[in-house]
Amino acid sequence: MGETARRIDGKASAARIVAEVKAAAQALRSETGTQAGLAVVIVGEDPASQVYVASKAKMATECGFKSVKHVLPADTAQEDVVALVRDLNADPTIHGILVQLPLPEGIDETAVVQAIAADKDVDGFHLLNVGRLSTGARDEAFVPCTPAGSMILIREVLGDDLSGLAAVVVGRSNIVGKPMAQLLLAANATVTIAHSRTKDLAAVCRAADILVAAVGRPQMLGADFVKPGAVVIDVGINRIPAPEKGEGASRLVGDVDYAAASAIAGAITPVPGGVGPMTIALLMANTLVSAYRMSGRTPPRF
Repeated sequence: MGETARRIDGKASAARIVAEVKAAAQALRSETGTQAGLAVVIVGEDPASQVYVASKAKMATECGFKSVKHVLPADTAQEDVVALVRDLNADPTIHGILVQLPLPEGIDETAVVQAIAADKDVDGFHLLNVGRLSTGARDEAFVPCTPAGSMILIREVLGDDLSGLAAVVVGRSNIVGKPMAQLLLAANATVTIAHSRTKDLAAVCRAADILVAAVGRPQMLGADFVKPGAVVIDVGINRIPAPEKGEGASRLVGDVDYAAASAIAGAITPVPGGVGPMTIALLMANTLVSAYRMSGRTPPRF
């Protein structure tokens, strides 16, 4: 069986969003003099975090934002990280604050993240934003970037109203699983959250018209997890050995076995090139929305 599923192109969708952000950032600047500002805080030398932070800072600059990067040594005290966050909260030129996770051991991530002003919390992790999303105050909330980006990809395939469709989210993290379920629910889907303790996970997933995989286990969801014609959104990014590329080489794969699932699904996101680019595009969108709100302007919708 050859590949039959439509390949959902996250790169193209992300490029479209970034172009909209750029244009709206320019309009805000020319009309009000406000330049959107994003501050990224990184503690320690984690190489993966360095790569993520560099790409976020580069994209912010590309969008015409003021881009600020604070790199703190790994042994920085928690109160110093919080003090920096408070300074950024008070800085009127900064509209989005992002603390790159994970933080070094000995720093309470919750304490640091909750110190970010909710109206500058472009990652959507502040409890106030979590509450806004779960109570349906979507227009006031910042929604975490990965589920927000995933939702845009789902809407591109299925439209805005998911009435009558069954959605299964595999994974219950606060960063992806739970907010993803909230967004699907808001679009009228019937939502099940499944996880490692779910009985007969494959059968639960096979009932889904929309299957979102966010478990962090490489290629865990095979063909027997996919209903024919389903829309499959693969949030996983896992690095696995790729001896065929040479000694010590590796490649990126998702939580879904792409080759197997794409023979059955109606549409599927690849890894890389699916949800990943959307996450960073939505971070830019959230920062822009914050700048609009702080300027008393109605922000664009994404």
